[in-house]
Amino acid sequence: MMTMDAMPRIDRASLMTLETYARERPQFRAKVIAHKKDRTVQLGEHVTLVFEDELTIRYQVQEMLRIERIFEEEGIREELAAYNPLVPDGRNLKATMMIEYPDPEERAKRLAELIGIEDKVWLRAAGHERVWAIADEDLDRENGQKTSAVHFLRFELDEATAQALKKGAGLTLGIDHSRYSATLEAPPTVRDSLVRDLA
Repeated sequence: MMTMDAMPRIDRASLMTLETYARERPQFRAKVIAHKKDRTVQLGEHVTLVFEDELTIRYQVQEMLRIERIFEEEGIREELAAYNPLVPDGRNLKATMMIEYPDPEERAKRLAELIGIEDKVWLRAAGHERVWAIADEDLDRENGQKTSAVHFLRFELDEATAQALKKGAGLTLGIDHSRYSATLEAPPTVRDSLVRDLA
């Protein structure tokens, strides 16, 4: 049920048809890439967080419909049901976390060492407690041998933290894993972009 102050969800009406998307894709893609610049955070050399919102997830839906050639209503509804939970709902920030090692052998070795890293990611508004990521609610992305190279994270903010960020408090992000640690003070442009996800 939608309330008046609910955050944007991707609905059927906001999607382009396959034909329209084929025509508009270059401009739309450029717009999304530019938009993601202020929503992307590099934690250390090998971990990137891309904070998702209605636009970035709508782009993923459009790409999926295009690749799978889905144009029937039921198929479109299924994609929306799968992707809408990745859009922040006003009380949280949501991010795709990518662990990146170009060399396949090194990547396999590191993913084995980094089991549990997705639960060790945090953010903090200046003067407030850390908010730890809740990882992979859609499906389990690790096994006993290794973690996945991609995770979905949700940071659930309390009212005080959300208000502090809206009032301009600094935002720090970090990872505290025994085999990988990093901390970053988010640039103001990133903080401002993420604050817009909060109701």
